[in-house]
Amino acid sequence: MAFMRKQREEDKEFQDRVVHIGRVTKVVKGGKNFSFNALVVVGDEKGKVGFALGKALEVPAAIRKGVQKAKKEMVNVAFKGHSIPYEVWGRFGAAKVMLRPAKPGTGVIAGAAVRAIVETVGIKDIVTKCYGSTNPHNVVKATFNALAQLENPEIILERRFGRDRDEVQK
Repeated sequence: MAFMRKQREEDKEFQDRVVHIGRVTKVVKGGKNFSFNALVVVGDEKGKVGFALGKALEVPAAIRKGVQKAKKEMVNVAFKGHSIPYEVWGRFGAAKVMLRPAKPGTGVIAGAAVRAIVETVGIKDIVTKCYGSTNPHNVVKATFNALAQLENPEIILERRFGRDRDEVQK
């Protein structure tokens, strides 16, 4: 019973979104075998997010497998306030994704795949644009590529100048 309670508390901590569900057909001698894959994004709305592909014979099982796998492969994203610190571009295959910071109150301006990631990571104000391929798998990977490029501005200043920001401004 304690295990179930712990699992429910953990589920409240993370928010999951299904980005895409695909139906796969395998033609065999006896007919057609159907299976499903689910591309899932999981985040805690505080800077941690992960994605995974779950495969199973039924849709709910594929989603559950994807969520479990995504929780294991979460990454930290550096964002400032309710937006990202600077513009970044991500690329995977033929998909290119541009993420641009926005003023407070703008909201999330993004397509379905990018919106799922950005909202689960906790970003409230951002403008995005997808170029090239709009395949959900490639767009998700390109978005993660872009988010991985983000760093905290204070860390960048420290790396550039080797001292605190206050000393640089004097």
